[in-house]
Amino acid sequence: MLTGDTFVEIAVILGLATLLAFIGQKLRQPLIIMFLATGILAGPFFLGIIESYDKIELLAEIGIALLLFIVGLKLDLNLIRTTGPVALATGLGQIIFTSGIGFLIAMAFGMTFIHAAYVSVALTFSSTIIIVKLLSDKNEIDSLHGQIAIGFLIVQDIAAIAALVALTTFGAGVEAEESVFLTSVFILVKGVGFLAAIGFLMKYVIPGLTHRLAQSQELLLLFSISWAVFLGATGEVLGFSKEVGAFLAGISLASTDYRDAIGVRLYTLRDFLLLFFFIHLGARLDWATVGEQLGTSAVFSLFVLVGNPIIVLVIMGYMGYRRRTGFKAGLTVAQISEFSLIVAALGLSIGHITDEIMGLITLVGVVTIFASTYMILYSDPLYNFLSKPLKIFERKNPYRESDIESDHAPLAIDAVILGLGNYGSGLADYMLQRRKSIIGVDFDPGTLMRWREKGVTVIYGDMSDPEIHDQLPLKRARWVVSTVRSKELNHSLIQHLETLGYTGKVAVTAQNQAEADFFAANGAQVVFRPFIDAAEQAADALTHAMDVFPDDFGWSISFREVRIKTGSAYAGMKVKDMPLRPKMRVSILAVSRAGNVHFDPGPDFQVYPGDRLVLTGPDDELKRAEALLNAMEETEDTDEDRFTAAEILVSKDSQHAGKSLAEIRFRQNYGVTVVGIRRGDEQIRTPGPGEKLLENDRLMVIGSSVAIEALKARGSL
Repeated sequence: MLTGDTFVEIAVILGLATLLAFIGQKLRQPLIIMFLATGILAGPFFLGIIESYDKIELLAEIGIALLLFIVGLKLDLNLIRTTGPVALATGLGQIIFTSGIGFLIAMAFGMTFIHAAYVSVALTFSSTIIIVKLLSDKNEIDSLHGQIAIGFLIVQDIAAIAALVALTTFGAGVEAEESVFLTSVFILVKGVGFLAAIGFLMKYVIPGLTHRLAQSQELLLLFSISWAVFLGATGEVLGFSKEVGAFLAGISLASTDYRDAIGVRLYTLRDFLLLFFFIHLGARLDWATVGEQLGTSAVFSLFVLVGNPIIVLVIMGYMGYRRRTGFKAGLTVAQISEFSLIVAALGLSIGHITDEIMGLITLVGVVTIFASTYMILYSDPLYNFLSKPLKIFERKNPYRESDIESDHAPLAIDAVILGLGNYGSGLADYMLQRRKSIIGVDFDPGTLMRWREKGVTVIYGDMSDPEIHDQLPLKRARWVVSTVRSKELNHSLIQHLETLGYTGKVAVTAQNQAEADFFAANGAQVVFRPFIDAAEQAADALTHAMDVFPDDFGWSISFREVRIKTGSAYAGMKVKDMPLRPKMRVSILAVSRAGNVHFDPGPDFQVYPGDRLVLTGPDDELKRAEALLNAMEETEDTDEDRFTAAEILVSKDSQHAGKSLAEIRFRQNYGVTVVGIRRGDEQIRTPGPGEKLLENDRLMVIGSSVAIEALKARGSL
């Protein structure tokens, strides 16, 4: 025990919380669990550090008010509309079934009606904070199951607020020993007046006030906190609760232009103050009664961990979603949330439940949050293990996900592009400019819709799902291209395509040179290196700009550096033939090529792909000039000097068998270069001139399309 110095007491508690949070980070556990553990260790049943319960409780109440304020501030009802009826159906369905079944289980354990009601309500809510954090860490926040999960979590948040209002109303009637009906009517009248006042302020006062306060970020932040606490206190005085008042304060600012700025600055303060809420809960946990609740808590925990996901699976399967989407969305409700603990704490404070029930709910929270974190983090291997039994939750035609996809795929496909993020979208755009047929695969419905509107065939799918490979038109695809930067997923893709007997080529994306070498050694024909290539290109651009623009050049005129892309309609054209100066008043000051800068190029200067042109002229015309110079050639690509590759067989009776490439004078006689030899399971890369050819060798040759076609016409050597 400490000497009664509150400051020292809180300092020790914070130090203990930091230590446990560090351990929790290593165990990949959310901070909520470690904060509860801090309260348990610092409480009277273990170290006995906490003495100033009233001060910690005050900080906890402010933290809860800020939490509800931010929930209201970020309440995005549009997300429910964009995810369609599944968010409402799943959210409401899960609430009804979970609370109903949970109530029956509680009654079976002999609980009173009110105790069973609180337990069933507590089992209903899932943690928006934890789920958003985990989905963001896994880059699944924009996936279909991620958007659906966020949608029905918002429905749960709204239901939680409604539960708080209902419990406060009922509690007020119990405390005053009045009719619940009369109390409800009185609360309703006060509530309507409260909402009307807030609505008036939202329309006529808050927009102008926040606009003036926004001139100082510190003042805007102070006002936001004050507003949250003030409406929280008003809600308490009116008989609702501080939580409801703070939630309405958030909603009142949600329509302003500053809600994101306010929210970002309050997250850290919210998390810090919520630390004291969970510490307070942990410290109040009566371990004398917890032992008696172990069996009961195990049953409720199992129901939340298994039953809640099954409920979501059934609803989403019935609505036409694939079992994988339903399973991964269902895992997000496999725990109870901070709202569950807040509702239980409110029930304890107004005398509806006992310390034993509060301990039971807290224990279920600890178990389910701990276990569900690992279930979500390892959802992919868990799904792969359960995939076959989960088929019962999927319709023969999962039509809703099929609606996301576009059909009418081209008969011949140049490339299937897995991943349509920033890099993948850029790659797809350039492929289309080169008149290549593509199919896109992504897990973001919004991204798929944008590409679908462009007339591109798209498929909803996640690379981490092996089943997606079975949906790809591999027999018609020349290339399968992965723009996903994951060594494990790309390696798995290469192996799976080989297992499926895919005979086309594979291109994958590497984050560094070591990964690039690994993919090349494991069968990838092309490896993209976006970070290395972009850095190299940026260094080239900067170096060339340094050469062109001296340090003391300070003229206020517009310049633009344009790189001539491969396939540009102006590649190979002379300066005098470009319509830059006569039509756009744009001049070419310099051309940078292979590290050399050609200043003031003459009219007969020829421009080639890869050249960097430094242009000057009006700013709007410079933009037009850049678009013009990089317009793709519209004529068909039939040039005789087009580069292509082929595989040629050395037949058993070939006159070249046993001779070296130098003796055959392969390049001189056939006009192509041998870049590789496949000899059984062996691959010889970049063979030297002394390499001898053997019967049944397969030569990988590269050269002009005319030379290649002539060689292929022979059938074999």
